Amino acid sequence: MPDRTLDAPTTDEMVLRPMTTGDLPVAHALSAQLRWPHRLTDWAQAFAHAEGFVVERDGAIVATAQRWRWGAHHATIGLVIVAPACQGRRIGQRLMSALLEGLDEHTVLLHATREGRGLYERLGFVRTGELRQHQGIAESAPMIALKPGWRLRPAGLHEAAGLQALDAAARGMPRDALIADLLSGADACVVLDHDNEPLGFAMLRRFGRGHAIGPVVAPDAEGAKALIAHLAGLNAGNFTRIDIDFASGLTEWLESIGLPCVDAPTTMVRGAPLAEPPGGPKMFAIVTQAIG
Repeated sequence: MPDRTLDAPTTDEMVLRPMTTGDLPVAHALSAQLRWPHRLTDWAQAFAHAEGFVVERDGAIVATAQRWRWGAHHATIGLVIVAPACQGRRIGQRLMSALLEGLDEHTVLLHATREGRGLYERLGFVRTGELRQHQGIAESAPMIALKPGWRLRPAGLHEAAGLQALDAAARGMPRDALIADLLSGADACVVLDHDNEPLGFAMLRRFGRGHAIGPVVAPDAEGAKALIAHLAGLNAGNFTRIDIDFASGLTEWLESIGLPCVDAPTTMVRGAPLAEPPGGPKMFAIVTQAIG
């Protein structure tokens, strides 16, 4: 973290400082005030890969934000929260300015709420797409028929490197530590093979009110459906969430298996566009809106 931001006064005698693991219970309580679904465990897992800031007022934490650096040229920003009683005091702008220090040469990705989009635009972020947040009680979805040579199978014990490579190609940034962490704690991870070559994968994980499906990486929409249908079937009858790229065209299909759309954040990027190699794997569902 840049030293000059430490213990920096904001306004109304507020203090900006680095976030620590000891701040997680209060951060979790702030998110609960906004009716965000995150468990304390979800905060801890995200912060294990992050740097963050909090803002204190009279010794009490009233705002928080995090950033994740992925390699030398990429980062994501999320979990930007300002307590309702302290909104409208430019605290969000101060947090974002601190998070963006040292990232001028980075491509920075975030997913914006309607309320936050104006601030992010003023800071140089541009809209590149939209998410669709789908959630509900998952139903047993009909299995998607695969063409000859294609199959689904469980991820192997020593398959992390291959899944990390697929994620990096699809997301456009290297996130090896994150994928290894998610894989170690996933309830299930299924791989899409073509002639014994892994070309996609998806995870079912505990998150929020129940389970989340994501990330989902596949070469095309039919492959993504096959992965999602399998995991939704494993979790049938339970609360399930998935955050998809709207351009994937999966919205109507997800609604047909009991997962209606409940929100539509805006995908925004500052800096060079994320790489999307032609013919490569695509990111159909993200990890979380914060991490990307």
